[in-house]
Amino acid sequence: MKTIGLIGGLSWYSTAQYYRTINELVQERRGGHASALIALQSLDFSVVRAHQESGDWAAAGRLLADAGRRCQDAGADVVLICANLMHRVADDVESALDVPLLRITDAIADQARARGWSQLGLLGTRWVMEEDFYTGRLERSGLRTHVPAPDDRAEVNRIIFDELTQGRVVEESRITYLAAIDRLADAGAEAVVLACTEIELLVNDGDAPIPLLDSMRVHAEAAVDFALATRPGQPTPAFDG
Repeated sequence: MKTIGLIGGLSWYSTAQYYRTINELVQERRGGHASALIALQSLDFSVVRAHQESGDWAAAGRLLADAGRRCQDAGADVVLICANLMHRVADDVESALDVPLLRITDAIADQARARGWSQLGLLGTRWVMEEDFYTGRLERSGLRTHVPAPDDRAEVNRIIFDELTQGRVVEESRITYLAAIDRLADAGAEAVVLACTEIELLVNDGDAPIPLLDSMRVHAEAAVDFALATRPGQPTPAFDG
């Protein structure tokens, strides 16, 4: 089994879900008392959030790159950034590593193609919905992306930072998200990516008329596939420690 490096604390709520999901998947595939080999660097989200708000992405990139190197130094064979938005500095992290960086957008693209989807809606922070680092990478993978209208984008972004990243789950916000998903479906989206790893605290697949793709789970599944050297549907190799 290979070791998975996690750059977490972005926020800690989603990092806890990554840790739980990765271990559940390893135990499910390996059986018995099996659990994942994980090297975790959990950052102070208040520092990361200050860089986001000031637009100091260079400082954010250095912060995450240092965390990635610490994961690698602790034995990680692959590194994940446990957030969609912070893939804005993925190039900085990747250039600092000698092991692969498993990008969340690439895991999403693989899942979408496997399920026959070519048009995806996105719900996430305003940077994820509006900037090329995320939508552009998906589109270069052959996927068309749909984002909400400006008013919906503003509300989706507000709910993430004022509520979800602080552990608050509000029923009115759930209704707001479901209405935005309906409008994305009307625009042609075959599925909607929950492109913030905290959104699954609010809505889940089955809550909407079209599939919802939980980016955290898709990313975690790809990490376990790498760690166990398997692809979905393939047999898991014998236990190697």
